[in-house]
Amino acid sequence: MLQKIGFQPGINKQLTPTGAEGQWIDCDNVRFRYNSPEKIGGWNQLGNVNENELTGAGRGLHHFLNSLSQRYAIIGTNRILYAFQGGVFYDIHPIKTTTTLTSAFSTTNGDSAVTITFSTAHNISPNDIILLDNFTTITGSNFGASDFDNKKFMVTSVPTGTTLTITMPSNETGAGATTSGGIRVQHYYPVGTPVQEKGYGWGLGSWGGEASNATTTTLNGALGNDAFGTGSSGTSIVLADATQFPDTGTNFIKVGTEEISYTGVTGGTTLTGITRAVRGTTRAAHSDGATVTNTSDFTAWNQQTSEGLALDPGMWSLDNFGDKAICLIHDGPVFEWDSSASNAVTTRATLISGAPTASRHMVVSTPDRHLVFFGTETTIGDTGTQDDMFVRFSDQEDINTYIPTATNTAGTQRLADGSRIMGALRGKDAIYLWTDNALFTQRFVGQPFTFAFAQVGTNCGLAGQNACVEVDGTAYWMSKNGFFRYGGRLESLPCLVEDFVYDDINLTSGNQMVSAGLNNLYGEVMWFYPSGTSDVVNKMVCYNYFDSSPQRPVWTVGTLARTMWRDSAVFGLPHATEYDASTDTSFDVVGNTEGKTSYYEHETGTDQNRNGTITAIVANIASGDFDITQRTVGNQQTGIADTRGDGEYLMKIRRFVPDFISQTGDTQVTLQLRDFPNDSQVSSSLGPFTVSSSTKKVDTRARARAIALKVANTTTNQSWKLGTFRLDIQPDGRR
Repeated sequence: MLQKIGFQPGINKQLTPTGAEGQWIDCDNVRFRYNSPEKIGGWNQLGNVNENELTGAGRGLHHFLNSLSQRYAIIGTNRILYAFQGGVFYDIHPIKTTTTLTSAFSTTNGDSAVTITFSTAHNISPNDIILLDNFTTITGSNFGASDFDNKKFMVTSVPTGTTLTITMPSNETGAGATTSGGIRVQHYYPVGTPVQEKGYGWGLGSWGGEASNATTTTLNGALGNDAFGTGSSGTSIVLADATQFPDTGTNFIKVGTEEISYTGVTGGTTLTGITRAVRGTTRAAHSDGATVTNTSDFTAWNQQTSEGLALDPGMWSLDNFGDKAICLIHDGPVFEWDSSASNAVTTRATLISGAPTASRHMVVSTPDRHLVFFGTETTIGDTGTQDDMFVRFSDQEDINTYIPTATNTAGTQRLADGSRIMGALRGKDAIYLWTDNALFTQRFVGQPFTFAFAQVGTNCGLAGQNACVEVDGTAYWMSKNGFFRYGGRLESLPCLVEDFVYDDINLTSGNQMVSAGLNNLYGEVMWFYPSGTSDVVNKMVCYNYFDSSPQRPVWTVGTLARTMWRDSAVFGLPHATEYDASTDTSFDVVGNTEGKTSYYEHETGTDQNRNGTITAIVANIASGDFDITQRTVGNQQTGIADTRGDGEYLMKIRRFVPDFISQTGDTQVTLQLRDFPNDSQVSSSLGPFTVSSSTKKVDTRARARAIALKVANTTTNQSWKLGTFRLDIQPDGRR
């Protein structure tokens, strides 16, 4: 007898598979539309095929249309700020310092390292980006002008305060350069690390508290393991350069695996007041020239840090003030870039005069047009006064004036509930403003107060800076303890995958990696997050506000990994960034060691197109177990009707009739069988079954007490939208 099988929309992971009868329990790359599951749309990588792998991790994305009807995407990675327009990426990153050097290069035969020597302290850290140009000559080297001129490099190391090294793609084959002509070094403003780093110490980070961008130098003389050795006295150690090391209080260095404390620096080279083998380490011998690392800010070996400590990654807050892109480095300065200038794509972003120089977040308010900073300085220009709960806004229509007077609308406000402002979002009629504990609204009210601040929620703080979106006057966000929305009143979103997400998400070292995206074409709010011990995004969870009802919220889960996402309002289709931490090949930086970002246009075609290589988007959805329908039979001994319970009988499925609302290419259907809840599922003996658009029925020969349905595709040019399947089911005994 043919029997229809229907399933409620959305994924339910709060029940066991046998308890979720009539429901879907798992999926990947699937959405629900009009309550039916379907494969998501494809995506294409944007940009010139030879110049589209961006340096570092994408941590900011903003779209806008300027007054010249030019569409721009501003993309900020943890190293470089890009403008995307007309299918091309342009480097618009601001320059921090520019230094012209003479005879600054040195190389060694058989080595790929190039040492650049400055006449004064350069204040550049490992992994910073420098741009070299105006190159003249280099002698004793196989490297020439084309290897350096107008090339960006990631700094490999900083041996001293006046030297740094870069790494070339090949080794020096010449005798080795000792002299060179002129070169100009332009230092990019540092943004930060590609990922959020754990606090250091036992139980939270790596043993010994390793950190990026720590100051390093070398020993000037060896150290013995039984005494202080050559190059040191009983209370001092001589270094090649100690000018970048802290010189007051008790500080620490690490040589090999040994940590050494010191209390002073003399002559720019000598550490005084030393004590060897501190913080649980063992004294060892160290050769002349051994690397010395400043570990003063590290947590000691075997020492536990405060629980939950994490260091924010390099991030951006991006917006536009008319034709100007406004770009804030997280906990750093803010820049402007004029997209309507005649030579816009060949110019760089510049500091906004008069603006705060250290802020956590930034938003342009509307319709009043104030530039608002969150977690910013109480004294403009003094980074030491940065207050994580302090709000400052500019004069109306003036992004250069922030000091309140009787004749302007600039102002400040300090929030009370929380320890730091996590993020902010411009809404339909107010700015939504989150701390780590509460939600506030910032609403324009005009003179004399300019803005009214109101707390509208508590115990609902934001998980990370980018974990919020707004649509149709309602804000949706992810906190550390659930999903919320606010459309005039605070609501906790009912979620049937909540335990699945929160039992797996990495909020200890990955909360700032959480990023929300809106796909308004399908009524979806998505959150991309790192799972388990991952420090990069590798999973997503999605809420469908079109199909959800109070009785049945529609959620899906998957492995789509995007660091940033923007909807279709400007470019017609959604755009998103993907970070690949395992591959360092970027088109514009030599010596990149921090991975690369790809930029995609979504909801186009059926497959993924990366650099012209088309691969399948593997999509699947699986149901909970269903058993044979209860049936009433007559008891021959008593003559009284007897009702058999669910799962009482084994069932035989002879065939099924597929039903797809739409289908491109073949689809795989699997019947997954088990007799008892704790049994492992096994596929029916003849399956999985390949179903085409012309398939009328499929013979199965399946037998089990409980059966689940799985629908999937595995190759390119395949897409599907599921209808209502029919199974030919009959009882087959009770064992």
